[in-house]
Amino acid sequence: MGKLIDARTSQNASYANSIAVPILVINAPVLFGQIGLNTEGAGANPRVSLQGTMSVQLPLALAGITITVVRGTLPTDHLVYTATATFDLSLLAPQVIAFTADDYNPPLTPLLTYTAFVSSNVLLTVRVGPENFSGMLVTD
Repeated sequence: MGKLIDARTSQNASYANSIAVPILVINAPVLFGQIGLNTEGAGANPRVSLQGTMSVQLPLALAGITITVVRGTLPTDHLVYTATATFDLSLLAPQVIAFTADDYNPPLTPLLTYTAFVSSNVLLTVRVGPENFSGMLVTD
């Protein structure tokens, strides 16, 4: 059975349509969540479970929305998870994207930082909320 070492949440927007943040550059990662997990007291076989939700309002175009999670703070840091959801022209309501990711045996530095980014392949995509990102570190 695992031992919980730390758990954190990054809550950027709690409610639907509570923000209106346009994604201004095509295919450029935009940060929407970041957490730091303390590793003090961690034992063998560390594993991190991550999850998040974010919502976007899409323009009337075929849109691909990519979620990327890295261990670190920059989009070029160690990739933990990436997925792209493609939405068609008939979707007018905000689209909610939920994801779950895991990082097995990360290096046990004093603080493990994880950052979640979103990008879009079309202009006029708007982040509308809710947005959250959370994770927990468990070891043996």
